[in-house]
Amino acid sequence: MPPLHALAIFAAGIAAGAINTLVGSGTLITFPILLAFGYAPVTANVSNTVGLVPGSVAGAIGYRRELEGQRARALRFAVASTAGGIVGAVLLLSLPASAFKDIVPAFIVIALVLIVLQPRIGRALESRRSREKHEAGPLGMLAVFGTGIYGGYFGAAQGIMLLAILGLSLPTETLQRVNALKVVLAGLVNLVAGIIFVFSAHIAWLPALLIAIGSIIGGAAGARWGRRLPPSALRAVIVIVGITAIVRLV
Repeated sequence: MPPLHALAIFAAGIAAGAINTLVGSGTLITFPILLAFGYAPVTANVSNTVGLVPGSVAGAIGYRRELEGQRARALRFAVASTAGGIVGAVLLLSLPASAFKDIVPAFIVIALVLIVLQPRIGRALESRRSREKHEAGPLGMLAVFGTGIYGGYFGAAQGIMLLAILGLSLPTETLQRVNALKVVLAGLVNLVAGIIFVFSAHIAWLPALLIAIGSIIGGAAGARWGRRLPPSALRAVIVIVGITAIVRLV
């Protein structure tokens, strides 16, 4: 691998780790980079999934204060996320590679729409949070399971989806505590999918390692300093990268 390619993948891993901790959509940074350097879409996806797992761990550690008192809730949601992640990973490996190439552009479009609408989603969650006081029910668990399937199959903007679902399901919680729970659940989906991919898919290990190291740095930084970044600038970068990925796939 050329040194410049390695540096770019490492830098993308840092950015993705930070973005995943803050919002969720870091795959829209790393996945297009791997495509641009000639990796096949499915190989890029599974390598990216494996590489981002350590970043989720770093982000969860950074949010440990916000996770206090959420153990029972996290365990309930973890069952749904883990089951969904397994289903999504199996679907990725079972369906032909051509299906992935056809489906993923639509997923990226959905992800970009969610990212653009994220401020409105946030305001809606705050409004609902001030009016309602209840815990997540079966519908919320089912939605988390569906998000796990999506995350196991591809994963871009899985965090945005989880933020919306968890925010609606847990209206009495602050957005920061909801975000901390999101980091854990998205990380679990990546973990179970990554384990399946290690044994059943072709992984480009050097890019995965570079992303892993970068995502640890980015995940820790995202939890500590990332809230200071201008949200509009971050969304603009993600949208540009996402459109690039769509063009590359199509």
